[in-house]
Amino acid sequence: MYIVPIAWLYVALMMSVAEATNTNGSILGGILTFILYGILPTSIIVYVMGAPNRKKARLAAEKAEDRTPQLQNDDPTKPNP
Repeated sequence: MYIVPIAWLYVALMMSVAEATNTNGSILGGILTFILYGILPTSIIVYVMGAPNRKKARLAAEKAEDRTPQLQNDDPTKPNP
């Protein structure tokens, strides 16, 4: 799942190195290239790709939370009032 974002970060890193080592380039340009072409888009894509997993985890937590009071009320060791 993460092979494409890793590959894109590699490409963006190579672009930023080429920008920084170019005769007309600068280190700041290389850093901005890596952030704007690499880290920012990759973080957005990874966040969007993780949405189904976050939704499943949230629903499982809500289901477990709803189930907990039922288990406490159905405890056979408690005396009935």
